[in-house]
Amino acid sequence: MRGFGPKGPAPSNIFAVIRELPGHYAGLVSARGLFLFLAVGIIWGTPYFFIALALEGFSTPSIVWIRVTLGALVLLPIAIARGALKPALKAWPWVLGFAVFEMVFPWWFIIEAERSISSSLAGLLITTVPFVAALTLGLMGERAAWHPKVILGLVLGFSGVVALVGIDAFAGHIELLPVLMMLGAAVGYALAPIMADRNLKEVPTLGVITVSLTMVSVVYAIPALSVLPAEIQASPPASSVISVVYLGLVASAAAFILFFSLIKEIGPGRATLITYVNVVVAFLLGVIFLNEPLTIGFLVGFPLIVAGSFLASRSREEYIPKKKRVVTEATGEIGLPEHL
Repeated sequence: MRGFGPKGPAPSNIFAVIRELPGHYAGLVSARGLFLFLAVGIIWGTPYFFIALALEGFSTPSIVWIRVTLGALVLLPIAIARGALKPALKAWPWVLGFAVFEMVFPWWFIIEAERSISSSLAGLLITTVPFVAALTLGLMGERAAWHPKVILGLVLGFSGVVALVGIDAFAGHIELLPVLMMLGAAVGYALAPIMADRNLKEVPTLGVITVSLTMVSVVYAIPALSVLPAEIQASPPASSVISVVYLGLVASAAAFILFFSLIKEIGPGRATLITYVNVVVAFLLGVIFLNEPLTIGFLVGFPLIVAGSFLASRSREEYIPKKKRVVTEATGEIGLPEHL
């Protein structure tokens, strides 16, 4: 997808040091890439906290509708001025698909789930996005996704979810349905960037985001407007009002622009690694400001889920089983036989 805006500043010494690191990390970070990675990671770690505050004064349809409508209203004049709407409208089926998987269902699931589970737990469960993305890419034919370490990551991540849900459900700390809602949101978050990377590369970022937010605003308009007047009349807390405004202007409009730029910079697979930053931010905000408890299930499942997601989402070369490997005499490189 085409980026926009000027190039970032020249790399500082820290970026030079990072780029000298071997393996996965050397290919992951550039000055622009690291800035986008941290910015999106921090911003998208905050919605769980602000959703918890917004729920004190607004219903789920109202929160989603206010969020997407504010984002669309901010971006619409900019998109029109830059001529970004027409290409996005031409690609409307893929833009609609992105909106459905990234916003329509996930945001409903997350907000409804946070009525029953803590914001820090919600952030942790979204950490499953990278290994959902790895599994999806594997099913789509990418051989690298079936690397043994990727499979190990899938097993670890799944074990972490089972441990988290099993221990805390047995102890009476959580209900199963909200957890399933969060995992459903994780599936949507995993599929959306893959869809965007494969089908919307030539569509301006600004147009995709603006049209997506507008589509979701239309979807939620009737259910939201049927309850919003009564909620406003009831005088919601100032913290709830500030929270929904933040969700629209920062966590939607600004964050999506940064996220699409991040996908362009480091690819959709690595872009999902922001979930590691998300979960730390969500955890700190929930525990420090909302006094959310730490459960045994959380402490057991957290390292397994994070470790599994890390292994599953690391960039790897195509995996070739030993029995199928051949060595090219001219280069000494290992690869598949030519007839495969």
